[in-house]
Amino acid sequence: MEVMVMPHVVTLNGTSAKLTCTFNSCYDVDHKHFSLNWTYQECDNCTEDLFVQFRHRVIISRADQFWGRVEWSGNLEKNDVSVTIHDVQTSDEGIYKCHVLNPPDRHKGLGTIHLSVVTEEPPERDSTVAVIIGASVGGFLAIVILILVIVKCVRRKKKQDSQSEAQKTEEEGKTDGEGNQEEEGK
Repeated sequence: MEVMVMPHVVTLNGTSAKLTCTFNSCYDVDHKHFSLNWTYQECDNCTEDLFVQFRHRVIISRADQFWGRVEWSGNLEKNDVSVTIHDVQTSDEGIYKCHVLNPPDRHKGLGTIHLSVVTEEPPERDSTVAVIIGASVGGFLAIVILILVIVKCVRRKKKQDSQSEAQKTEEEGKTDGEGNQEEEGK
């Protein structure tokens, strides 16, 4: 027997929360022998209160905090024993356990869900600010790189100009006073 649940469910106060519980069994479900218990614990060391069970049919407890707010959402033919709690309150926060037994399976399956109830939805993440900051930093870096390239090019050009000026001066030194090239063999 394997039971699958979402271990953590977060829901907004006043809305509905579906506690999904499904199971795998080697055997088909026989309504006469199948059993299910949904329990609630306010804390780890608190007592478990039974609020939904299946004994030949779904039975929702009348004498607990969930009366009138719990709905069977499962489908036994699909191995689904989910329940939905409507108008969730902050007092519903706690630990929910789905106990399943499908004879002739010998072992009871257990799924545990921690329900958290929030009083307001977290704000949607707005990426506009991140895009603006990223674009600004990227633009700034592009300008810095461009300036560095220009400075390097200007320095290289000045160095080439000064080298060619020195070369001209050196060549002028090899001419006679009238601008004619001196012969080296004289």
